[in-house]
Amino acid sequence: MNKKKFEIEDTEFKFDFNKSQSNLNIKFNRIAFIFFIFFLVFLTFSIHLIHLGSRNLKSIKKIQGSAFTKKLYRADIIDRNNKFVVKTVSSINIGINPVHAIDKKKLLINLKYIFPKKNFTEIEKKLNKDKFFWFEKKISDEKYEKIMNLGDKSIIPNETLTRLYPHRNLFSHIIGQIDEDNNGISGLEKSLDIELKKKKNPIKLTVDTDIQYLIREELSRFNEIFKTIGSAAILMNVNDGEVISLVSLPDFDPNERKKITDTNFINRATKGVYEFGSVFKTFTLAAALDKKIIKPETKFIDLPKSLTCGGFPIREYDNKIPSSLTAEQILIRSGNIGSVRIGQKLGVDRLKSFLSKIDVLEETNFDIEEIGIPIQFNWGKCSLATSSFGHGITTTLLQLARAYSVIANGGYNISPKLIRKAEKVNKEKILSSEVSKKILPILRKVVTTKEGTASLANVSGYEVGGKTGTAQKSIAGIYTKKKINSFVSVFPTSNPKFVLAVMLDEPKTNENYIYHFRDGSNIKYKGTPYNTAGWTAVEVTGQIIEKIGPILATKY
Repeated sequence: MNKKKFEIEDTEFKFDFNKSQSNLNIKFNRIAFIFFIFFLVFLTFSIHLIHLGSRNLKSIKKIQGSAFTKKLYRADIIDRNNKFVVKTVSSINIGINPVHAIDKKKLLINLKYIFPKKNFTEIEKKLNKDKFFWFEKKISDEKYEKIMNLGDKSIIPNETLTRLYPHRNLFSHIIGQIDEDNNGISGLEKSLDIELKKKKNPIKLTVDTDIQYLIREELSRFNEIFKTIGSAAILMNVNDGEVISLVSLPDFDPNERKKITDTNFINRATKGVYEFGSVFKTFTLAAALDKKIIKPETKFIDLPKSLTCGGFPIREYDNKIPSSLTAEQILIRSGNIGSVRIGQKLGVDRLKSFLSKIDVLEETNFDIEEIGIPIQFNWGKCSLATSSFGHGITTTLLQLARAYSVIANGGYNISPKLIRKAEKVNKEKILSSEVSKKILPILRKVVTTKEGTASLANVSGYEVGGKTGTAQKSIAGIYTKKKINSFVSVFPTSNPKFVLAVMLDEPKTNENYIYHFRDGSNIKYKGTPYNTAGWTAVEVTGQIIEKIGPILATKY
């Protein structure tokens, strides 16, 4: 009996256990199924969120379909070595509609955490106005992911195309700017506006990014040393007019799209019109040689220390200049009176014709629209005299570089260019080859001889020649003590390839700057004795050529 009862109870226990286990399995399966559903939903949401946060911002093709994005598209711009100067990229702008904010205070705290450097005073005001506003444009991938992970319905991303200038200030005066409507307003962005909107392949420039960087660095450094208000430099190939570098300081960052209203931001290389002084003496001598009026060895005797024209005195800058000089020596020693005598032998018509031929009197054609127009004046006996040594006559640094290129390359007409083209242009011969053969050795002596004014540019191995120019700056028609200092160099003079034109706007002396003479003597000199071109623009040029010379010798 007891045994039977035990068996019955045991059976009942087994039955209850199996039933309970079955129920448990059913419940577990239900829970697992529900969990699985939730997991799928969570996984789907997570994948979607990750997709939003990690979208490839480099892809342009995905967003070119709409009319809006097509309107925003502009072709890339590359340098002569295929390095990007300007690039169109996909970017994300973040807008906020406060009406849909879950918790404005919490949103503000989260935004401050993600963007700690941003000023939130105005943002808080905008949040309280309950009107849509743009919070951040061109957001980074990292911050985009963080802000979207907030999950706030008020945050509205907008994918768009944007113009990126990876080198910031480096090419600002060349490239220029675009406005908010994606239209070019200056530089190549303006002059190539239609082409950039239509063209799919990159537009290649003549400039070299590495050389542009080095020249800008040296100009910036010497702006501090000589306390200039600005400076400019142009490096040009004398044989084809390709501009390898064009720098004007101060410059700006095109990425910021700020309105440049300060006249200090003028493109001093192309737009600024200046009296450059004695660099014009090269033109006077070249014109006389071209017309076969004189020879380099032609002697000028009994040159006075000063003369008067129209009641105004014309003097030598250096009283030590001898009263008897050859035409060659007049250029080497930068004689004012001697240059006047050469100009008088030429006469107004022939000097004017020569200057027009080498394109220093009229507006020149270039790939950007920021081009200065030389100031016109009435030619006469006095204007002939002063123009002969570079006084009272204006032009641009770009035109100086071009004119020296024509004189250096055998007399072939070239046009300065920023856009690189495959086809070769037949060059017109506008000067006698004899002009180059006779002028180049003289320009070399300006740098190598004790009587010359540019010994600081005698960089070993590069055969630098050139001419200095120190001119009083005219402000509102009145000459001041402020100066425009320039030096136009040609190298190598035995086989000219490059012209480097450097201009400093209002340089000052520096008593602490140490000069290292480049004539092999290892002589050092402390302090700037005069704020003339020979002590400022020439020194800058020498430093630049030392930096870029190895690159030019290797590449070109």
